[in-house]
Parts: sequence; C-alpha cells; structure tokens
Amino acid sequence: MNFFKKLFKSYTESSKEEINRQPVNLSLDDLFVHHFINKGGKFLYSTSINEVIINLENILKENNWENITCTDFDLLKITQQLKIKSQDTPNNTIPFFTSCEHLIANKGDILFSSNQLGSNKISELSENFIIYATTSQLVKNISEGLTGIKTHFKGNIPTNISSITNYTIQKNNDDFLNYGNSNSKNLYLLLFEDL
Repeated sequence: MNFFKKLFKSYTESSKEEINRQPVNLSLDDLFVHHFINKGGKFLYSTSINEVIINLENILKENNWENITCTDFDLLKITQQLKIKSQDTPNNTIPFFTSCEHLIANKGDILFSSNQLGSNKISELSENFIIYATTSQLVKNISEGLTGIKTHFKGNIPTNISSITNYTIQKNNDDFLNYGNSNSKNLYLLLFEDL
C-alpha cells in the first residue's frame, strides 16, 4: 500500500512542478504592460483622443503641474485644448510631454530618438515624463525597435537613440551602456488604441 502512495504522490508532485515550469505566452501588449508596471510605470489606456485629453488633464491635476514642456507639434494640439501653459524649450523642472519611437514589450522599456529628444540626453530632461504612444508602436524587443526606426526613416535615420528603462527615480541602472547617465524617470504612459 505504501508503494502505491509513494508512486502516486511522486506523480502528482512532478506534474505540479511541470505545470509551474511551463512558459506563459503573453501578447505583446500584455507583456509590455506587465514589465512596465513592474518597473513602476504608470499606464493609462485610451480608445479615443478625448480619453487621452481627459487622462492628461487628470495627470496634471493629480501632480499640481501648471506648465508642461512639449516640442511635438501634433501633441501641442492636445495641450492647447487643455489651456495649459506650454513651452517648447526643455526645462528640467517642468514635466516633459512627448511621443516615442517604440514600446519594447520584452522589457517594458520606451525607445526614443532625436525626433523626440532633440540633442538632449534623457538625464538632462525633467524627472517627470508623460509619454503619448499608440499600440501600433509595440515591438517585441530592442532589435525590432531599431529595425523599425531604420525602415521608417530610410536614408535619414535619427540620432540620439536611447531608452528609459526605470520608472522610479531612486533606482539606479547598472547597464554599462548607461554609465554616468541616470535615465530613471517618474513616467506616465498614455497608450492610445489605434489597431
């Protein structure tokens, strides 16, 4: 009788371990959101531009921000609807509202280029970022993101390609590529469903 108990017990334990070892395959958007939130990012999903405007307004009210830096002409249309003071010269004390190149799903990172940052380093900009992105900007990994930039900007590839990888200000990044540059930001993501 003990022999059968041991046999069935070992079978059930091994099947439980096997279930726990099976990889979970998430869609790109679920994978990105999972990593993004685990890194401390704040994420607001929108299905219309009106929702984007309402979410942006709520972010500004929540943080008592009266000014915003925005260098993107298309995003200025959104800030004008809120009647908030907007400037086009980056300042490290005023929140930075911008778009991005890609959202990197396997790490939850956000990829930028000179199209958004100009010649500024991420570490020189405000600690507070508000990012507008669309679901069509989701890519699996950094390699797909760089390929997307190369394909989209044939012959005129932007410079200053970098990413924000930490969404809590106090966290340091040990990546040798970011040595001396703190790219940790208090970050809000306004994700617009465009697919």
